[in-house]
Amino acid sequence: MVAGILTAAVTAAVLAASGGVPGDTGDCVRAKGRFAPSKALSPALTYDRGLVPPGARIEVTQRHERSGTRVALRVRGLKPGHAYGVHVHQKPCGPDPAAAGGHYQHRRDPVQPSKDPAYVNPANEVWLDFTARRDGSGAAAAVHSWGFGPGQASSVVLHREQGGAGDRVACFTVPFAPRA
Repeated sequence: MVAGILTAAVTAAVLAASGGVPGDTGDCVRAKGRFAPSKALSPALTYDRGLVPPGARIEVTQRHERSGTRVALRVRGLKPGHAYGVHVHQKPCGPDPAAAGGHYQHRRDPVQPSKDPAYVNPANEVWLDFTARRDGSGAAAAVHSWGFGPGQASSVVLHREQGGAGDRVACFTVPFAPRA
């Protein structure tokens, strides 16, 4: 019950931070946040303050275009020069880095946790890997011909290393929307 209340509170905070609900700006979701320590009630949580300091900023957008679903990420205030792995995850963020569940997969691997390269790859998942610039900013985008299933994509997780896996250093809850 507490988890449900926390999830509802986080979702409300994300919607307030994004300025609306999915679809109110031309079929677009936009969420902005500032990272807070992992025990805070915030949609943006940091688990490694050296790589993602409290106060660092994140913005995630999802747009449905003719070519498919576009997810874009912009960050500021991260550790300069670090190569981050970033993926869309199934569940909202929580104080425990594992709360976000596994990567969102268009074709879900029947064996979980997923480690099969046939499923864990940038064509089947949303990968937004980037290297932070000298000023700690970074950006990435991915476009897929498919969209998210209802309620199956709920966060963006920043990982310590690029590629398919690695320690979770931060998480941002995002109200991703299925394609209309």
